[in-house]
Amino acid sequence: MIDWSSLATALGAQGQGPSPDQRVTPLAGGSINQAFRLEFDSRRFFVKLNHARHEAMFVAERRGLEAIRQSNTIRVPEVYLTGRDDHNAYIVMEYIELDGALDRERQARALAAMHSCLAERFGFGCNNTIGSSPQPNPPADDWVDFWRTHRLGTQLELARANALDARLIDSGYRLSETLAPLFSSYRPLPSLLHGDLWSGNQAADRAGNPVIYDPACYYGDHQADLAMMELFDHPGERFFAAYREQFAIADGYSQRRDLYNLYHLLNHANLFGGGYRLQAQQVIDRLLAQLRA
Repeated sequence: MIDWSSLATALGAQGQGPSPDQRVTPLAGGSINQAFRLEFDSRRFFVKLNHARHEAMFVAERRGLEAIRQSNTIRVPEVYLTGRDDHNAYIVMEYIELDGALDRERQARALAAMHSCLAERFGFGCNNTIGSSPQPNPPADDWVDFWRTHRLGTQLELARANALDARLIDSGYRLSETLAPLFSSYRPLPSLLHGDLWSGNQAADRAGNPVIYDPACYYGDHQADLAMMELFDHPGERFFAAYREQFAIADGYSQRRDLYNLYHLLNHANLFGGGYRLQAQQVIDRLLAQLRA
């Protein structure tokens, strides 16, 4: 386990508190990292730990959180420290009490504002992870090729390495070569994305401000974030109505939603197996049938 006294002292050296006395509370949630609340001198911090070899994952997470924070659109935890010791990598963030009521209309306006923050190219300034899987983010001008190569292609190669079903892999590659009709009249802009915006990565603070966290940031089609919000849950029609007032959702979203969520289903199949493989295969089959029609 990490040396909590040394970590508290390092935070104190940053002006976060002068005393190394601390109290550490394990927190539930998350299947990738260990989570803790670190307290000293009436201050609270949220700490995530993983094996020391995963330091780059936390550095990339910090860059994503800082990109969202600098957009001045939606609240994210401030990051105070990343690093490693002989055994653990860590990221230390602001501890936010996530017990407010989430106003979906307010959240929609904030996310639409974030998605209005554009880059010149797709990708991101560093590679990062989706869960614990690698997520490459090289700069690209062609969105369809970016998605084919660095999203579907990456997951299909992982599926091959994990010896998942040959039919899943082969049909996934066939789909990846036939994506053009989904974008024949739609040219997405490189919007700032959270990248992993399922219900577990969004909440509200005590003041009711929407909060997002645990990002897998990159610049891409804003519809990819919206799609992820519908994968395991649904933000509701009030959310989408408020979002459309700020940022149009182009026709064809329902098919692109399936395509974007296929990436996450493949990732879950690679990480956890089980029924995610069947779900991914069903989405591939449905999209291939629609594209042949």
